[in-house]
Amino acid sequence: MNDHYYAVIMAGGGGTRLWPLSRKSTPKQMLRLFDHRSLFLTAVDRLKGVFPPERIYVVTIQEQAKMLRAECPQIPQKNFIIEPMPRGTASVVGLAAVVLQKIDPQGVMAVLTADHYIKDEIHFRNLLLTAYNVATDGYLVTLGIEPTFPSIGFGYIQRGEEIGTYDNQLAYQVLQFKEKPHEEQAQGLFASKDHYWNSGMFFWRVERVLSEFKRQMPDLYHNLIEIQNVLDTSKQEHMIQHLWPQIQSETIDYGIMEGAGRVAVVPAAGLGWSDVGSWDSLFDLLEGDPQGNIVMGKHYIGLDTSDSLIHISDNHRLVVTIGVKDLVVVDTGDVLLVCDRDQAQMIKQIVGLLKEEGQDYI
Repeated sequence: MNDHYYAVIMAGGGGTRLWPLSRKSTPKQMLRLFDHRSLFLTAVDRLKGVFPPERIYVVTIQEQAKMLRAECPQIPQKNFIIEPMPRGTASVVGLAAVVLQKIDPQGVMAVLTADHYIKDEIHFRNLLLTAYNVATDGYLVTLGIEPTFPSIGFGYIQRGEEIGTYDNQLAYQVLQFKEKPHEEQAQGLFASKDHYWNSGMFFWRVERVLSEFKRQMPDLYHNLIEIQNVLDTSKQEHMIQHLWPQIQSETIDYGIMEGAGRVAVVPAAGLGWSDVGSWDSLFDLLEGDPQGNIVMGKHYIGLDTSDSLIHISDNHRLVVTIGVKDLVVVDTGDVLLVCDRDQAQMIKQIVGLLKEEGQDYI
């Protein structure tokens, strides 16, 4: 029995590279891209059999908490941990860790994502149990995704020697984490066969990761302990609101993992994983028509159109394409996006420009 095992789902992001569909009012994790379920509900559903609802926690921001609760009413309301504003994944993990430590000092955390796609859910659940066993041996554990191409969009993890076999699954020491590479570096990492994509999913004993916060991020650790001291009291909300703006934004990767000792990677070959990071990533996840087009929406006509994605949110307007190839077309009614498939990663820059100009379309 894994009664001390808790899932922590990070669900406060915006997913700007899926703009204009993903916005503040409809963040990425609430999108229904693959079936009638949101990415968030899918993330919760694939934990069945490993984590009961009472051992699933969600860290999010206030603006998204209400919609997430409505999406998954089976998760107790008290299990939604609210951060006043985004401060990076290090603070998300730290806040969840001090909450769980107070509930269960023997707790083991699985830090998971709300907005990724995983095809083989049975394999994923088996990996969750494997990672738990590695974490109970005192390791900080991550899942490493076997690269299928030399991506420049992911960070990489270099594996070292084997540390053992858990549930017939090998686990390895982590030699180092590497930032997103340029194209030539990515080719080399892909060819080396000892590098994995960083999945952003982590597993550890609560007390173990908090010891790393104390050693590597002492200022954040001090703030977290102040919050822990007033949890479940009338001072809790005020303390979080007071301390959170002082926290420096940092990721768990840079803040903790890169400098930690006893870090392990469990390979996740064949998982069918995607971070659904941009519109062009959907070409690998959704089946197209005979011309290679992915059409999401009813009111569309295309002639001499191939290898394109067309998403139509407003079913009252007809969208027509003629003589085009390798396009992403997204019509949300108030915004029409047309871009080359190879330039889809640049959408994030457009969102940045809209923010600078104070536009309402984000």
